Amino acid sequence: MDEFSWYRLLGMMIVGATFYAVEIPNYFDWIVKKTHDLKGLKGTLTKTALAMLYFNPLWIARHLLFIKLFSGQFDTIGWNVLTIAFWSFLANILISFIGNYIIQNRFKLKWRFLGSAVFSALMAIYYALSETIFK
Repeated sequence: MDEFSWYRLLGMMIVGATFYAVEIPNYFDWIVKKTHDLKGLKGTLTKTALAMLYFNPLWIARHLLFIKLFSGQFDTIGWNVLTIAFWSFLANILISFIGNYIIQNRFKLKWRFLGSAVFSALMAIYYALSETIFK
């Protein structure tokens, strides 16, 4: 979209290396503990659903808020971010389900954060485009 910003890149890297780097692995640990006794399809679907509950419309809105803050677009921050996040979440629910299924059920716990970071980096492009798509 010809809107590259070093400030946004640096800001999102800092958020990813600090806030997300602590929050996401802790949540993944919690998922493991919560689903430890569940086996088979029930365990698989529960892990996937719990991961999707974390990466919900509020998480997307928070991510969009960070993008706006680090882009210096303070005047565009409003309730519309929640609407965009909601439609963004609904539109990518199948992709999110598949991605979270693979991360939660095929990756060992120690690799889940890295897998999630790669998946989230791809989704971050989509979230940034969501601003244009779902306005």
